[in-house]
Amino acid sequence: MSLLEGRPIAMNQKGGSVKRNPSNRTSPKRAASFTDICLFVIPLLALTLAGCGKEEKAAPQPPIVEVVEVVKKDVPVYAEWVATLDGMVNATIRAQVQGYLIKQNYTEGQLVKKGQVLFEIDPRTFQAALDQAKGDLDRSQARWSQTKANLARVKPLAAQNAVSQKDLDDAVASEQSAQASTESAQAAVEKAKLNLEFTRVTSLIDGIAGIAKAQIGNLVGPGAVEELTTVSTVDPIKAYTALSEQEYMRATQTKREANAPLELILADGSVWPQKGEFFVADRQVDVRTGTIRVAATFPNPQNILRPGQFARVRAQTAIKKGALVIPQRAISEVQGQYLVAIAGPENKIAIKQVKAAERYGELWVIDEGLKAGEKVVAEGTQKVRDGMVVSPKPFTGEAKAEARPAQKPGAKPEAKPEPEAAQKPEAKPEAKSQPKPEKR
Repeated sequence: MSLLEGRPIAMNQKGGSVKRNPSNRTSPKRAASFTDICLFVIPLLALTLAGCGKEEKAAPQPPIVEVVEVVKKDVPVYAEWVATLDGMVNATIRAQVQGYLIKQNYTEGQLVKKGQVLFEIDPRTFQAALDQAKGDLDRSQARWSQTKANLARVKPLAAQNAVSQKDLDDAVASEQSAQASTESAQAAVEKAKLNLEFTRVTSLIDGIAGIAKAQIGNLVGPGAVEELTTVSTVDPIKAYTALSEQEYMRATQTKREANAPLELILADGSVWPQKGEFFVADRQVDVRTGTIRVAATFPNPQNILRPGQFARVRAQTAIKKGALVIPQRAISEVQGQYLVAIAGPENKIAIKQVKAAERYGELWVIDEGLKAGEKVVAEGTQKVRDGMVVSPKPFTGEAKAEARPAQKPGAKPEAKPEPEAAQKPEAKPEAKSQPKPEKR
């Protein structure tokens, strides 16, 4: 080994010198930068780990639910039956004489009066028959007058024995025969008059006339299968319903349901403003269904209700004293079971099965499973589980409910405004392209 400027030089086996690779050595500047990075990253990593630990240790907040107390209330008990409306009187209008229909004198679907002419049939044939009957009557009356005169002449002669008894009997028989022929001819005239009147088909009652089933030019008559039209008296109107034997016997024993005012709920859910009353019960129970047909009547001053409409008849059958009621939204139905979530003294949830009974408006009567004063979850039932701790607050569902006026039958719902998400987004201004930095 030889020394050169105070630095050792490695020698190879052949005696030559070996050069060192400068990359194998760490410069002082690179070592200093590595040290600075470590001093910056390690505290930052420690702070991050400490923050994660605090987040994991934070306890979750209990869910907020709205609760309502179980209260006692006197609840009226109602019963409902499906009903079919029908006219008080339904008159089927048919032609009593055969002929061609030449005129219709009423407006379909409008009110007609008793005696009003609805249809007219060609009267010429019946006018000719009436004229013929009147001629036969005149001939019979002339013959009768002749036989009466003959009898008046024969009677004095028979009293004086100027004529035989046979002549007197023949004169009496001729007079009686002529009288009978005259009466028969008179009846034929009356019949011809009636047939002529029947060519003007009239309504026998006041009511609503239906759509005509026969058209002008049709051949109509007593043998026609289809009627001309139907006129129905609809004020008052009848509502037919079927009661079971148990309901019928209970009504006859208590006489409460029979005398209670009845309500009519129409197909659109609206309640008819006029109250009804019991009208009649059928004479027998249907052996096939075990029900008896009952009719109630309802005033219909404006003729709005029509035969054939479906409705529901509702009657108050009893009053349940001190019934426990809760909002219907507090009850959950799972596989035919009714469940409620009860908030205990420590705001701990207990799921209980209850026995639900009648509904009263937005409330539901509970027969078993609850006590007065208990708090049940009315809002947020989908967020709770059995044994969960919650943060309860008073139920404000009634205050949140929007007050909407009752809609008239056939009214269309108001169009809802489109949500903001459905609206078209505004066009964003195009981003201006920034100039690229110049390379130095």
